[in-house]
Amino acid sequence: MIFARPLLLAIAAAAALCSPSFAEQGPVVQAPTGSLQGVVEGRANVFKGIPYALPPIGPARWTPPQPVPAWSGVKAATDFGPVCYQPTSKLANIYADTPPAMSEDCLYLNIWAPKNAHNAPVLVWIHGGALLTGWSNGAIYDGAKFAARGIVLVSINYRLGVLGWLAHPELSAEQPTKVSGNYGLLDQIAALGWVKRNIGAFGGDASNVTIAGESSGGLSVMYLLASPPARGLFAKAIAESAYMISTPALRERQHGETPAEETGTKLAAKLNAKSIADLRAMDGGKLTIAAIMAGFAPFGAIDGQILPDQLVDVFDKGAQAPVPLMAGFNSGEIRSLRGLAPPVPASPAEYERSIRARYGDLADDFLKRYPATDLQESIWATTRDALYGWTSERLVRKQTALGQPAFLYFFDHSYPAEDAGNFHAFHGSELPFVFGTIDRTPPQWPKIPATPVEQNLSDAMVDYWSSFARTGHPTAANAPAWQPYGTAAAYMDFTDAPHMADHLLPGMYTLNEDVVCRRRAGGDLSWNWNVGLASPPLPSQTASCR
Repeated sequence: MIFARPLLLAIAAAAALCSPSFAEQGPVVQAPTGSLQGVVEGRANVFKGIPYALPPIGPARWTPPQPVPAWSGVKAATDFGPVCYQPTSKLANIYADTPPAMSEDCLYLNIWAPKNAHNAPVLVWIHGGALLTGWSNGAIYDGAKFAARGIVLVSINYRLGVLGWLAHPELSAEQPTKVSGNYGLLDQIAALGWVKRNIGAFGGDASNVTIAGESSGGLSVMYLLASPPARGLFAKAIAESAYMISTPALRERQHGETPAEETGTKLAAKLNAKSIADLRAMDGGKLTIAAIMAGFAPFGAIDGQILPDQLVDVFDKGAQAPVPLMAGFNSGEIRSLRGLAPPVPASPAEYERSIRARYGDLADDFLKRYPATDLQESIWATTRDALYGWTSERLVRKQTALGQPAFLYFFDHSYPAEDAGNFHAFHGSELPFVFGTIDRTPPQWPKIPATPVEQNLSDAMVDYWSSFARTGHPTAANAPAWQPYGTAAAYMDFTDAPHMADHLLPGMYTLNEDVVCRRRAGGDLSWNWNVGLASPPLPSQTASCR
C-alpha cells in the first residue's frame, strides 16, 4: 500500500525470519547462472538467498538491475539473503515485526521445489508492505505446502522506499531511455527474467509461471500486467487486496498528482543534497529513514515505457497482459488500516450532510450502500470498497472482456482472537491460509486456533491457489468448483468454508466506477483513499460516465 507517512511507519509486512542450519549433502542443481547447493526441508528442496541481480550499491544505486555473471564452483544457497532497507515500525500494530539483517545488497530470491520436480508449475510471490517494507523470507511465506502440491514456489526481494522508487531529472538524464524511478518494478522484472532462464534446473516449467502478490504485492502484479518489458515472463496472475489508485506521471501533472521527478527534486532539497552524487554518498539505511521523515512515499511513475499509462487506462484499452487472473479482497481490510479512514462524525445527521455535499447526485446511492445507521462500519466499508473491492472486481471484469478466465473471491473468515480485537477478516489475514502457515504467523498477529475448521479452510485455499498456478482454473479437494466471474458475476466466498455466490456487494462496483470516472474526466482529482467523508466534491455527471 502507498500511504501517508504515519501509516507507512505503522505498516510492516508480516514476517519472521526462518533460517535452518546448513544441511550437509544438500541438493545441488546446475543452473545456467551457476551451481547451487540448497537444503532439504521435509518434502521440498529449498534454495535460499540466490542473487538474481548485482548489488545496486554505490554508483549502481538508482540504476536498472544488472544480471549476475555466471559463477564457477558450487554456491551455497542455504541461508536467506539480507532484506532491503526499510523502517522498523515504532507503533504497536498487528503487522509489527523486526526485520532481519538489512542491506542495500538485497536482490535475492528463494525457491521451494518438490523433490524430483520436472516441468512443474511455478508461482512467483511478491510480498506486500506499501512498497516500503517487507521481505520474501518470512515464515508466513514458507513455500512447503505449495511444493507438497507439486508447485515450485519462488519468493523475491525488490528495492523499497526511496532506494526503489525515486525519480529525479538527473537520474533520467543518466539513462539512454531518459526515464527514472520504478527500480523496484525493474527488480521484479529482472527476477522474472532470472526465473525464465534458470527455473528449469530446479524442475520448474518456465512457460507456466504465475505471478502473485498481496497489497503492494498485488499492486506490483497489476504493474507487471501493464508493463511491456514484463510481457511473456508469466502466464497467469493472482492479485490479493490490490488497489488501482492514481499514480504520478514522471514529468506531467496528472489527476492532481505531483510529477515523480518534481517529488525527487524536492526531496533532494529537503535532504540538503545538491546532486544525485550527494544522495548516493549517503548511507542507504539512513537515507531510507530520512526520506520517510521528509514525507517521501514510494509510488510507481508513469513514464511511457516501464509503466506506459495509468492502470485504469491500460485496462480500459485492453492493453494488459492477456492471461488468466484471480483477484479478491477481505471483508475487514480497513479494520487493521484504520488510519486510512476518516474519523466518525459527531452525528448521523452530520455524516449525511457531508456525504450529500461531496457526492451530489450520487449521494442517495452512496447512503444506501453506506448508511448512517452504523457510522464506523460504513466508513470502514467505504474505504475498503474504494481501494480493494472496486479494484478486484474491475480486474476480473477487464480480464473477462479479454476472453480470459478470471476468478473473484471475497475473504470473510475470522476466528475468536481476531474478533476479540475487532479485526474480522483484516488486511492480509488470508495469507496464512493461502500458504498453509496458520501456525507460523507474526508475533502480533491474532493467534489462529488449531481447529479442523481453520485447517480445512487453509487446505482448500492452498489447493485452489496451486491448481490455478497449474492450469489457470482453481479447484480444491472436497470443496466447490470455483466458477469464473463470467456473465453471472460469480465469486468464491471464503467464510468458515468456501462456497460459491454471485453479485458480490451489489452496487459497490457501479458506484465506485462512477466516482472514479468522474474524477478521471475532471482531470485534476486523484482516486485512492480520499473517499466518503474525505472525498472532494465530485464533478457533475458527464456523458463519458453515463
